[in-house]
Amino acid sequence: MPEAIEHDRMSNTITESSSNYDRLEEMSFQELMENMNKEDKTVPLAIEKAIPSIEALAKVVHERIAAGGRLFYIGAGTSGRLGIVDASECPPTYGVPHGMVIGLIAGGDHAIRKAVEFAEDDPDQGWKDLQAHDVSPKDVVIGIAASGTTPYVVGGLRHCREQGITTGCVTCNPNAPVSHVADFPVEVVVGPEFVTGSTRMKAGTAQKLTLNMITTSVMVKLGRVKGNRMVDMQLSNDKLVDRGTKMVMAETGLGYDAANALLVKHGSVRNAVEAAEKS
Repeated sequence: MPEAIEHDRMSNTITESSSNYDRLEEMSFQELMENMNKEDKTVPLAIEKAIPSIEALAKVVHERIAAGGRLFYIGAGTSGRLGIVDASECPPTYGVPHGMVIGLIAGGDHAIRKAVEFAEDDPDQGWKDLQAHDVSPKDVVIGIAASGTTPYVVGGLRHCREQGITTGCVTCNPNAPVSHVADFPVEVVVGPEFVTGSTRMKAGTAQKLTLNMITTSVMVKLGRVKGNRMVDMQLSNDKLVDRGTKMVMAETGLGYDAANALLVKHGSVRNAVEAAEKS
């Protein structure tokens, strides 16, 4: 992006403001880590202030998914990768279908591992990527942008609103452009980064924690958790089979071998426990 345009887009954003620390290269490893940790401690406090707006967004996500809709995340760079991580973890953790939660990143899947230059600067590409998944008013689209100015995200949400699709956002700047195109804006203001402008740090942590809160609360309300256990998790490795076996043991009082056999036979903790209750 040309320097003048970039300056105009990013001016007056808290996420781009100068760090509270200087001469980082003169700090020891201990000083660097202690100061980073000091800054990181402010993130949960910023999220606490945003809980009412996070709750409002989570409720509409639950409403849409319960009615057969989907949740989409769109983002660029770190923000896009965080959306993809959250989306990809829902099926194995909660046993929901792939495609219920979808993460899209500017530049496509290649950008997950390697940055794609200027991919975030096209205000129409986010909408094109969503259309490839047949997005509709049954769905909800959340734009993730630390700065709140990313054209890929802002443009994508603007197109969604024009088509009657519910929108939300997660940003770390107050009154950001992305908030103006989101029906349910979430602004987690964490302040300047330890390394000026490095939003993979506090802003990234804030976004990750916020996405955790949204999908976890939604999955709980969809009945994908019983008590405090992931009863629909996929049994995709030995560790998870062992964990599932112990869940069945706790629910049924069966010994390890019997619980394991029941779990393997029925394919999930939920089904295994229900089978035991019927026997």
